[in-house]
Amino acid sequence: MMGIVDQSGRALLDVRIGSQRNGTYANVTTWIDTAFDGHLVLSLELIMELQLDSLVETEAILADGSRVTLNTFLCYVEWFGQQVVTQVIANDGRFPLLGTGLLQDCVLHIDYRRKSVTLDLADSA
Repeated sequence: MMGIVDQSGRALLDVRIGSQRNGTYANVTTWIDTAFDGHLVLSLELIMELQLDSLVETEAILADGSRVTLNTFLCYVEWFGQQVVTQVIANDGRFPLLGTGLLQDCVLHIDYRRKSVTLDLADSA
């Protein structure tokens, strides 16, 4: 998978997300967040637009150490040719986040000089 580094230094990767395994998928540009150990964070507005099914509330610890309760949703992500069922956390953030939960079996290379992002499966890198 190929992505870019934008003018603000954010490593961005387009991910295809859908509400059903064999349904319609939408391209979502995500900001790779290696400090986030979940899978995806999307705005509630985008979650409603994608018509994702609600799951449960979960407790999270934010970067400032505060604890919050967040709503979670179910989605399918096209991930290296597979449809992977994934938990999405809803927030009010401006940017969709892609966390290390999806990066576990991958090699991530960010080249800030060339403004490029490359993500490969670990055994194919």
